[in-house]
Amino acid sequence: MSRQKNIKIDTLSFHDMIDEDSDLIPLLSPEDEAEMNKELVPEMLPILPLRNTVLFPGVVIPITATRDKAIQLIKEVNKGDKILGIVAQKDSASKNPSFDDIYHTGVVAQILRVLKMPDGNTTVIIQGKKRIRLEAEIQKEPFIKAVTTEIIEDSFVQDTEEFKEIIKTVKETALSVIEENPNIPSEGTFAIKNIKSNSFLINFISSNIDLSVKEKQELLEVNSLQDRAIATLKKLNTELQRLELRNDIQNKTRVDLDQQQKEYYLHQQLKTIQEELGGNSHETEIVELNKKAKEKKWSKEIQKTFEKEVLRMKRLNPQMPEYAIQRNYLELMLELPWDTYTKDKFDLKEAEATLDRDHFGLEKVKDRIIEHLAVLKLKGDMKSPIICLYGPPGVGKTSLGKSIAEALGRKYVRMALGGLRDESEIRGHRKTYIGAMPGRLIQNIKKSGTSNPVFVLDEIDKMASGMQGDPSSAMLEVLDPEQNSAFYDNFLEVGYDLSKVMFIATANNIGNIPWALRDRMEMINVSGYTIEEKMEIAKKHLLPKQLKEHGLKSSHLKIGKAQLEFVVAGYTRESGVRNLEKVIAKLVRYAAKSIAMEESYDVSLSHENIEAILGPARMERDKYENNEVAGVVTGLAWTSVGGDILFIESILSKGKGLTITGNLGTVMKESATIALEYIKANAEDLGVKQKVLEAYKVHVHVPEGATPKDGPSAGITMITSLVSSLTQRKVKSKLAMTGEITLRGKVLPVGGIKEKILAAKRANIKEIILCEANKKDIEEIKDSYLKGLKFHYVTEIKQVLDLALTKQKVKNAKKL
Repeated sequence: MSRQKNIKIDTLSFHDMIDEDSDLIPLLSPEDEAEMNKELVPEMLPILPLRNTVLFPGVVIPITATRDKAIQLIKEVNKGDKILGIVAQKDSASKNPSFDDIYHTGVVAQILRVLKMPDGNTTVIIQGKKRIRLEAEIQKEPFIKAVTTEIIEDSFVQDTEEFKEIIKTVKETALSVIEENPNIPSEGTFAIKNIKSNSFLINFISSNIDLSVKEKQELLEVNSLQDRAIATLKKLNTELQRLELRNDIQNKTRVDLDQQQKEYYLHQQLKTIQEELGGNSHETEIVELNKKAKEKKWSKEIQKTFEKEVLRMKRLNPQMPEYAIQRNYLELMLELPWDTYTKDKFDLKEAEATLDRDHFGLEKVKDRIIEHLAVLKLKGDMKSPIICLYGPPGVGKTSLGKSIAEALGRKYVRMALGGLRDESEIRGHRKTYIGAMPGRLIQNIKKSGTSNPVFVLDEIDKMASGMQGDPSSAMLEVLDPEQNSAFYDNFLEVGYDLSKVMFIATANNIGNIPWALRDRMEMINVSGYTIEEKMEIAKKHLLPKQLKEHGLKSSHLKIGKAQLEFVVAGYTRESGVRNLEKVIAKLVRYAAKSIAMEESYDVSLSHENIEAILGPARMERDKYENNEVAGVVTGLAWTSVGGDILFIESILSKGKGLTITGNLGTVMKESATIALEYIKANAEDLGVKQKVLEAYKVHVHVPEGATPKDGPSAGITMITSLVSSLTQRKVKSKLAMTGEITLRGKVLPVGGIKEKILAAKRANIKEIILCEANKKDIEEIKDSYLKGLKFHYVTEIKQVLDLALTKQKVKNAKKL
């Protein structure tokens, strides 16, 4: 509710106009209301528009007229019967409202008194009588006149119990509003309590409640007194809730301010006590921070930021949580190695020897590191490359980072990205949060103590998007040599130069790395090892390492070349050497246990000793199967742990159609469908009888059904298998193949060639059929890997079949 105010017709501002000597206007009694209801409403009335207020029946308000039309209307009405129509303007900004600019529901009112004010304006006290509706305009000048009709009040509900309860609730709520609002004088409570007329109570409250003109007009237009009472009650409840909320906020604010003042005084006392006792105050901390800052080598921009943040810390209360965050922030700035770099070693021969000592093979990686050192030596400065080593697990991608750091003479830092889902792990949290901290990149740079370490980003393909953002997107700035010179950490809020950091990312499957991130890195494939390479690694690195870790000398255990090959081939099947190291560790533990228990054992292990320690050999070499059965062809496959051979089987049975089994993916199933359709389209050229195709159903199966398989590499293998089954011709022995096919009969290149060739050697394959476009992949492979293999390069499916199928029929060939 709002305090009753004078209403200026133009400005609708209120001012006190009745002094102490004025006659008081009594509240409307039920008798006065009954008398007022008997009065007739004139058919034609002069209409006075009001801005920003709505007059209700029975309510007395003062208004101040300043417009010429309004003053002239009041003068004429005051000379006559003092009766006029009061309506509200739709738009308070209109200075000369027309008939269409005013609401057509208003109140017939009576002028009670007219006063001439010292400023020349006319102030009028008017009282509303009855609600009226404007039917038609009959005069525009000098003021509006209209035909009016009385709106009959629907008040037959006044005697019901429900209405009485509503009135009671309205009165109680109104009193609560007055109590909560300090701007309403206590006389308002007296007025509400002494109103006897129910309809006047509703009108009085509706007139004084703090509502817009539109909302008050809606209340005036409600015909049913009970409905108007309910609507008024809703508005009162809304205002009461608003007032209670405002008062609660004010009370809480007052309490918080009092608490802060109390804390301030206590802090000042504590500061004085600490100084008397000779203890450290927060001023001492600030002095120490400034002292450390003088020793830092940083730019003017960083210096300016630090000084600004120190001043901010001075203004904070040490008891506030923000103080600790600010101190952590300043300590981070002091601990970061701004413009601090280690000096690179430019002895290329020594660097090459270090890389060769720690890792066997990996020529591409080693060459790239030596190239980088050579450019650094000649140029003196360059942006560090972003290298991504990808390949199967256990081939030495992560450990290579340590060797590179040693070769360069730099610090080594490793950050595991596997399973990272939160972007703030990379970019940090804003320091406005409680418990905020920098991202892991900045933390690791601080830990390394230099701004140019070798930084290994391990398992970059294992990052994932989550509810907290996409970490791989945050890595785009980190791994862009053009952008990372001013890397922005949310906590640090200052650009940090990462351009001198040598980032080395590792991944198993580059298909999981977003293309934008992959484009920023130099991709280097670290493929699997041959059995011979694994034996060399075991002899030079793994065995000496495990002997040292178990406290043994080289004289305590010896494993010969044949025994090493037996261990590699019989107990491990992987591209890397991680499991091989575990197996060697078990052999070393056998020797350690025997020495500790003072038991005799064979220092030089034999096959029998190895089987006694490790159990029977679990792995068999990928065995080539004979060609005595039609439709069995050897394919070459790539897996996450290296290459493998794959057998494609096909068989014929009475019926029609094609069945495909073996837990195959969509692409592999499509390859089988393409193969069969090509055979049907070229049956005569391939020597396949049309009646055989029509009479027999074809079933294609890839063994080891529990293992999912997919990809186009088995295309030529499938078509060879199908033609062999449909013609009962033998497949050439010791032969394997890989390549994609098209419906036109073309053979397309595939990937993973090195791994597939290693698998073929393990299976004792002698000949391999490849696409002509894969010839360049063979040329990149070391000659030692290719020894004993013969390659056939093809472009057409017919070439594949001519090479793979012999003229001879298989044993016990099916009669078709």
